[in-house]
Amino acid sequence: MNYQHKELASGRWNNFSFLEQMANVGSEVERAINWRKRGNMKNSQSAFDRTLELLDLTIADNKNTKRLKEIVRTREVLADYFAFDNKYKSTDENWQNYFLAFNYAARINA
Repeated sequence: MNYQHKELASGRWNNFSFLEQMANVGSEVERAINWRKRGNMKNSQSAFDRTLELLDLTIADNKNTKRLKEIVRTREVLADYFAFDNKYKSTDENWQNYFLAFNYAARINA
């Protein structure tokens, strides 16, 4: 697989806590939303691709096995929102609020 986050994919990602991983995923989601609002769909798509990559690395991390259901569900609903018909009726604000909680928790646990 050709990773955009090569250093993270080589094992560094697994050194992050689950909260840090999800906060980083949220940063890419925020970038995808912001680029889409500006009308730059190419950069939005690139940020979304990085989002999926980081979620896949999070899924592959053995310490997250108890959280797989939530992570995989998050991936499914994000893909629905950015790449398909948004049948789950997600909004930018839903995603920003969802990932803000991980960002806040990661900061207070650091």
